[in-house]
Amino acid sequence: MTHTIFIDGEAGTTGLEIRERLEARSDLELLLLGDRRRDVDARREALNSADAVILCLPDDAAREAVAMVENPSVKVIDASTAYRVAPGWAYGFPEMDAGQRDLIARSQFVSNPGCYPTGFIGLVRPLVKAGLLPANYPVTVNAVSGYSGGGKAMIAEFEAPGAATAYRAYGLSLKHKHVPEMTKHTGLSNDVLFTPAVGNYRQGMLVEVPLHLGALPETPSVERIHGALVEAYEGQQFVEVADLDETEAMTGIEPEALNGTNRLRLHVFGARDGEQARLVALLDNLGKGASGAAVQNLNIMLGLDEATGLI
Repeated sequence: MTHTIFIDGEAGTTGLEIRERLEARSDLELLLLGDRRRDVDARREALNSADAVILCLPDDAAREAVAMVENPSVKVIDASTAYRVAPGWAYGFPEMDAGQRDLIARSQFVSNPGCYPTGFIGLVRPLVKAGLLPANYPVTVNAVSGYSGGGKAMIAEFEAPGAATAYRAYGLSLKHKHVPEMTKHTGLSNDVLFTPAVGNYRQGMLVEVPLHLGALPETPSVERIHGALVEAYEGQQFVEVADLDETEAMTGIEPEALNGTNRLRLHVFGARDGEQARLVALLDNLGKGASGAAVQNLNIMLGLDEATGLI
């Protein structure tokens, strides 16, 4: 059976990545509007005739597109931040909870997670769930992404001849749009302190959560923290936890190491008898952090093998 797919916003960074992942597949047929992609009537028809649509649009445009979907059989995946904490929308991180994959499979509307939140939720949610990290604990997350995460304008800026920016901290108002989903989907009761940055490389990211283990109620060891993550992701294909022996031997971690994949790799650094831990998530901001995750969710929603077209 061939499923028809419409990507609304296929010309954007995420849309192009998704199209590249889908167009070679024989089980899918892409509905392409070409020069008519800004034609409201053409978009409305495609939004209601496809088996599934993926919205790669700014928040307001995504809301307008959702309002045009009148066919209850059309599956919708939204890659913007518009619906990530909205009622009636499933959060598209299949590995984050035992029932999340089934929830995605039976939902008409799925919100694709943000790239930074994917790494942060992957690290923190299991610890809150296991009681190792209190829900009211003041959590800080430091992260750096390749400049492709900023879309076409940032890509053009960093790739312009003579561009000299090496690294830039941003989100200085501490009101980044990812904070609500990072807080809600980890089970935390207080907003996280999020300090994002962008580096002068195209894609790949590191998301870090430093923890003073001695400040936690039970002073959990690095091994207990690591064990909670291993238990949470046992048997998952796209989320893995690095072995402690491996992390102890590492002298650095490369943000581009998983580029081109849909994988999320979690590390727990720190002395086994110490009272500090440095949790680090590694992922491709355009892979598991965006287009790869969208394809994984699409596969689940269509009842296909969720790894189809992904590595």
